[in-house]
Amino acid sequence: MTRQASSERRTKETQITTTLQLDGSGTYDIATGIGFLDHMLEQLSRHSLMDITLQAKGDLHIDFHHTTEDTGIVLGEAFKEALGDMRGITRFASATIPMDETLSRVALDVSGRPYLIWHVAFSKPKLGDMDTELFKEWFQAFSQAAGLTLHVENLYGENNHHIIESCFKALARALRTAIAIDPRASTDLPSTKGMLGQQSSDG
Repeated sequence: MTRQASSERRTKETQITTTLQLDGSGTYDIATGIGFLDHMLEQLSRHSLMDITLQAKGDLHIDFHHTTEDTGIVLGEAFKEALGDMRGITRFASATIPMDETLSRVALDVSGRPYLIWHVAFSKPKLGDMDTELFKEWFQAFSQAAGLTLHVENLYGENNHHIIESCFKALARALRTAIAIDPRASTDLPSTKGMLGQQSSDG
């Protein structure tokens, strides 16, 4: 079965389309109008081995907030749809990624229950033209739309570029493991409750 989905979002603020292939090779065609965000989403694709095509037009003359948040929503929606009933997935994963002086960690549960813990701080308000506060907005939007319990933590580091890039790479590697099909339970739902999602508070 091909685990692939497309999603689209059209508002007065943004127009975004994406196609996501979970079992890809890490190829991408991404254009958001925000160079640094493109760079981060390319890292997400390359290191998760998900193929991502995403085109976005947003109200960048105002600021980058709407485009950043809405790309997270659209990618999360496509991710959730591509997973289908989630049978056979590994579900839990974590990754700790170094980048020069920086070390960051992501732990996640593909649970259907969205929750973000964000322990990442920046010493500067901008990276290039992008507000660093918007990175949390992207992770929040993605976790909410994808149904992920997501913990993101920068353990240490000085360079702001390295800090956020290591977070995206850690997300990518954790997702790569979590969505992989477990050969020992390829038809099973990874929950003792027999379901995943908002209705299941544990399991």
